[in-house]
Amino acid sequence: GWCPLSPTGTQTTQLLLEPPWMPAVGWDQVTLTCQGSGPPAATTWYKDGWRLREKKQERLLVTESGTYKCHRPGTGLSPSISLSFLTDWLVLQVPAWALLEGDNVTLRCRR
Repeated sequence: GWCPLSPTGTQTTQLLLEPPWMPAVGWDQVTLTCQGSGPPAATTWYKDGWRLREKKQERLLVTESGTYKCHRPGTGLSPSISLSFLTDWLVLQVPAWALLEGDNVTLRCRR
């Protein structure tokens, strides 16, 4: 399951996180997908405010901690997401999507 990191149904650029759990862990393969209008090859990625020049596709394999966002020409800049990759022996993960009071929540304990 992908996790949209901004409200659905709006005409904005959205980031999808796979797998949809936070914090990220170093042994998972974490991918961000930039969804918006305009050609996928026109996607621009940013890490910690700096443009990633070589990344011009809509999917980005993330291997380093940092704050990521993307830009699509038709819908603009996405919200940012901060990823911290943990390498602890035991990590408690929560769903990456927004939670409201009263929601049932599944937690993951990873080792």
